[in-house]
Formats: sequence, structure tokens, C-alpha cells
Amino acid sequence: MAEPRVARVTEIIAGSPKGFEEAIKVGFARATKTLRGITGMRVDEMRVAVENSKIIEYRVRLEIIFVLET
Repeated sequence: MAEPRVARVTEIIAGSPKGFEEAIKVGFARATKTLRGITGMRVDEMRVAVENSKIIEYRVRLEIIFVLET
């Protein structure tokens, strides 16, 4: 039987001028620098920043799920 575990969810916002996929990768890469035990991630929201009728940045709000250490 598996050991019981407790997870936590933290939210981050990341952006990239290249696209949503790149923004997700940027957010995940940053999360791995300070969070250990990441088990999943959920893209909660996708937005764009617009300037002069052009998309200048793709933004994502991510929920990062990680297991708390014992």
C-alpha cells in the first residue's frame, strides 16, 4: 500500500512573446528552481497583452502541484 502524502498547490503567472506553449515552459522552468516534488501542473488561464493592435505577450496562470516533504 502506498504511503499517505499531502500536496500543496501554488499559483504562478508566466509570460512569453513567442506563444502560450513557451509561456508554460517558462513558468515550469522557474517553478522547478524553488519547488521540489512537483507532480503536476494545470493551466488555469490564458491571456494576451495587446499594444497598438498587436499581441505583444502571451500569459498563462499556472497551478503548480507538489508533494510536501515529511
